[in-house]
Amino acid sequence: MSSSTLDAAALERLVAAAVAAPSLHNTQPWRFRLDTDTRTVCIHAAPDRALRHTDPVGRAVHLSVGCAVLNLRVAAAHFGWEPVTRLLPCPDRPALLATVRLAESVRDAPSTGLYEAVWRRHSSRFPFSGRPLPSDLLTELTEAAHLEGATLRFPRHNDTDRVLRPTREAELRNRADVDRAAESRRLVSGPHSRSLGLPSAALGPQDARDRMPMRDFGAHRHQEVLPARTFETRPTLALLSTAHDRRTDWLRAGQALERVLLLATLGGVRASLLHQAMEWPDLRGALDDLPVDGPRVHTQMVIRFGYGPEGPASPRRPVEEAMEGDG
Repeated sequence: MSSSTLDAAALERLVAAAVAAPSLHNTQPWRFRLDTDTRTVCIHAAPDRALRHTDPVGRAVHLSVGCAVLNLRVAAAHFGWEPVTRLLPCPDRPALLATVRLAESVRDAPSTGLYEAVWRRHSSRFPFSGRPLPSDLLTELTEAAHLEGATLRFPRHNDTDRVLRPTREAELRNRADVDRAAESRRLVSGPHSRSLGLPSAALGPQDARDRMPMRDFGAHRHQEVLPARTFETRPTLALLSTAHDRRTDWLRAGQALERVLLLATLGGVRASLLHQAMEWPDLRGALDDLPVDGPRVHTQMVIRFGYGPEGPASPRRPVEEAMEGDG
């Protein structure tokens, strides 16, 4: 990619990297528009992709867009641009969540490897081996979150159940909530949808011993739909949090989340997102004091890490469907 021009093929590659980001239920709630005069990519929330019952305040949309912004930054740097990012740049345009201007950059910048990880990263909802992650990798993941203005905490083993308890409670509530359950079921991809939602093969099994509260997207827990398997006894969990809980914090948390996930991918580590408790304010708040000897923060995501099967990837919409006309 030239550092002075941005042709259609280059733009497509940048947006393809952004679209590879994770999103709640693979809703891909973003729209991209290029301002050709300033070489700026504008990222808007896509209201038609929002989950009205599961994500009523749009927090998950902001996290998802934050993940896409990080991928866009990584791709821009890989191709020789310096990405200049602004969050919520126009107060009178609330759907415009971020802009990334492609400024000139020094050629031959050292590679971080994150660009390659963009294409390899995806969630695995299958059982992991239980083998612990190396301490130096945990440190690197913590530093990665810090780079984006967030905190990554690894609860002690005796706090693991305190993390999983709100997730279990949220999963029970989600199955009992008619509207949320229906919203979840609609996003299990069938033959009619090849680019949104989650393919049934990617849903993963239920935990035969109910140790790990994996999401039941069909809200029925029928073993013929989500077969039971035994999950790890001591899961490696991390809490991603921010000091405040504003829209900008949600966007920063999304960027931190994706940087952490890409770095884990480079280390051969799988990850899945335990989002259930994040969908209920009281249950999300119950995680804010962990660990008990630290400052109170605002938990934005529970991440499960481990070594195990890759699992199938969820589909992505074609770039042209995520793009709007030139600005």
